Amino acid sequence: MTDADWLARAADLADAQVGRTAPNPAVGAVCVRDGRLLGEGAHLRAGGPHAEVNCLNSCTEDPAGATLYVTLEPCSTTGRTPPCCDLIRAKRLGRVVIGCLDPNPRHAGRAVDLLREAGIAVDVAEGPIADRCRALIAPFAKAIVTGLPYLRLKLALTLDGYIADGTRAARWITGPEARDWVQRLRARVDAVMVGAGTVRDDHPSLQPHLPDAPRKWRVLVDRHTSIEPRDLDDRTLLATRDLGYTGHDLAALLRALCAKGVNDVLCEGGGTLAGALLDAGLVDELLVIYAPKILGDPAAVRGLAIAPRPLSRALTLTPLDRLPLGPDTLLRFVSQRP
Repeated sequence: MTDADWLARAADLADAQVGRTAPNPAVGAVCVRDGRLLGEGAHLRAGGPHAEVNCLNSCTEDPAGATLYVTLEPCSTTGRTPPCCDLIRAKRLGRVVIGCLDPNPRHAGRAVDLLREAGIAVDVAEGPIADRCRALIAPFAKAIVTGLPYLRLKLALTLDGYIADGTRAARWITGPEARDWVQRLRARVDAVMVGAGTVRDDHPSLQPHLPDAPRKWRVLVDRHTSIEPRDLDDRTLLATRDLGYTGHDLAALLRALCAKGVNDVLCEGGGTLAGALLDAGLVDELLVIYAPKILGDPAAVRGLAIAPRPLSRALTLTPLDRLPLGPDTLLRFVSQRP
C-alpha cells in the first residue's frame, strides 16, 4: 500500500466520527511498519484523547521506527490534552505523514518543524488525498480562520421551486431515499437551523433519526419570539434569547453559534431565512434536492424569498456534484467568494 492508501484508511476512521467531535475536527491515524498495520485510532470526542494517542495506544508492538499516518497535523501546543508531538517523540517514531496542515496560522507547520528537529522524517500529502483530508476539517478550518461556522443550506424543491403546496397539507416533497440522505447529513453536522415559520407549521424535531447518532443543537431563528414552549428543549438555542439575535445581523448570529463551539450548521429553511442567508453571502454550500414534480400553484410556498436582482448581479454558484436519490436528484453547489 502507498502513503495515499494508508492516509485514506486514516481518513475513513476520521470520516466515521464527523459530527461527533465539535468543536474539534474529526481526525484519524494509523501506525504502520514494513507494510503492516500496528494500530489505528480516531478522535472520538472533544476533551478525549486525540487520534494519535488512540492509535499509538492500540499498537500491537512497540512503534519505535514505524510510520504514523495522520489526517491533520499533530497538535504542538497544550489544550485540553498534552501536545501529540510530545507523544510522537516519546514513542520514537521514524516517520510521520500528514494529510493536511493545521489551519490555524499560528500553528500551521509548527509540528513539522518540531518533529524534524527531533530527527523524525515528516512528509505532507499532496493531491486528491490531501484534498480529502482538508475537506474533513473544512468547518473547523473556517471557524478557526473567520470565527464563523461552515453553513450548508438544504432545500427540497419541486421543479418549479416550491417547498409546499397551497394547502400545506402534504408533508413531503421528496421521496424516502432523499429523506434518508438528509438524516445522514444531519448526523454529520453540529447544529440544524430553521426559521420560526417552519417551527410553527411543522414543529420539527430536526434530530437525526439514526441509531447512535448524537443529538444536535436545534437553532430556531425567531425575530418576534413567537415560538411555543413545546418547541424548546435542552438542545435548542432560540436565537432571540440564547444567541442575542435581533433580526438583522445574521453574521452576528452565526458568530455567536461559533463561539458556542458550533462549527458546522445545516439550515433547513424556510424560504425567508434561506433567502436572507444567501443575500448576506453566508452560505458555503447549497444543497438542492429536486423532486420530479411541478405544482404551478400561485398559492404554493416558494423555497427561496430572495431579493430580486438583474441578471448581471445574479448570485452565482459553482456546481460540485450531482447525486440521484431514488426519483429525486441532489445538486450540490459552493458559493463563489469575491
